[in-house]
Amino acid sequence: MKKFLILMMTVCMMTFLLAGCTPKSEDTAPAVNEDASAEASEEAPATEEVGSEPVELVVSTWGYNEDLLRKNVFEPFEKEFNAKIVLETGNNSDRLNKIRVMENSSVDVIFLAESFSMEAAEEGLFEKIDRNNIPNLANIYDIAQSPNGADYGPAYTLNRTGIIYDSAMVDHEVTSWSDLWRPEFENNMSIPEITTTAGPPVVIVAGNLVGVNPFDNSDDAFAKLVALKPNLVKTYSRSSELVNMFTQGEIIIGVAQDFAFGSIKEAVPTAEWVNPEEGAFVNFNTINIVKGSDNKELAEDLINFWLSDEVQLANALDKIDSPVSVNVDLDEEQAAGLTYGQELISALKPIDWSGVNAAKAEWIDKWNREVSN
Repeated sequence: MKKFLILMMTVCMMTFLLAGCTPKSEDTAPAVNEDASAEASEEAPATEEVGSEPVELVVSTWGYNEDLLRKNVFEPFEKEFNAKIVLETGNNSDRLNKIRVMENSSVDVIFLAESFSMEAAEEGLFEKIDRNNIPNLANIYDIAQSPNGADYGPAYTLNRTGIIYDSAMVDHEVTSWSDLWRPEFENNMSIPEITTTAGPPVVIVAGNLVGVNPFDNSDDAFAKLVALKPNLVKTYSRSSELVNMFTQGEIIIGVAQDFAFGSIKEAVPTAEWVNPEEGAFVNFNTINIVKGSDNKELAEDLINFWLSDEVQLANALDKIDSPVSVNVDLDEEQAAGLTYGQELISALKPIDWSGVNAAKAEWIDKWNREVSN
């Protein structure tokens, strides 16, 4: 009996020891407090959200002053609006033709001289803008608000077409458009080609001097231009050609847009700019949204940004563009070489670009036959 009790006690002790050494199964794991787990989850910091990719905005422009424009406009805009500006560059006609022929152009925003943007607007190549999305329009000169009509983009800068001459090489001051025909300028002059922005104003000048409207009577206007040929060394297509001719002493007088004057003045210190007494002509550079753009609102943001007082001032101080914002205040030195100030701008003569575009084919034909050399 005593042996039996000892045996039973040994079996029980062995069973207890084996039970303590057996690993716990999933069924025997401690229960999870689900409420506490949820609370801990809510308190844990969320994973940082990855920023969205910048929206690509394709901008068609001339390509001048790209470094300065990136500093003053593109980089600040990209940062503020999470955008990436992609530039397509070239002259007015090439870039306009590109959006003409490409049914699904990638270009969102296009910068053009007023004559070319008028063509594009008349051909339906622009989106109509929502002026409520461009509040800075309220701060620009009235004449810059809608050069191609109220549905389309504004002018973001302007310039003049006038006369540049070397005052050290002439006996009498140049004050009038009629001075271009003076015999002392024989074989000493250059004027812009008819296909450039500054070309059509020369035809208008010739018509005015003989008392005709060149849109109605181009024959008399071109007869006056033919009388100018003895003075012409060359008709130029690029302002750089004009600068070179002044620099090399090939010419002493020319018709030009004012943005060329700084380079000429640097090379020829005695060069002078003339706003003729009959009036210099005003030209606007415009900014518009291309028809079919998928980024219309962002494009309107860019237009508004470009018209801001800060951007207008920065571009004026860097001599990139003459400001159209009425809030930009420049001193005499800062304004030098720019088309600046209400008094000056009010005196400039507008150009009927719709009339020019309608007459363009006839004028180009006559120019090539009778004037160009």
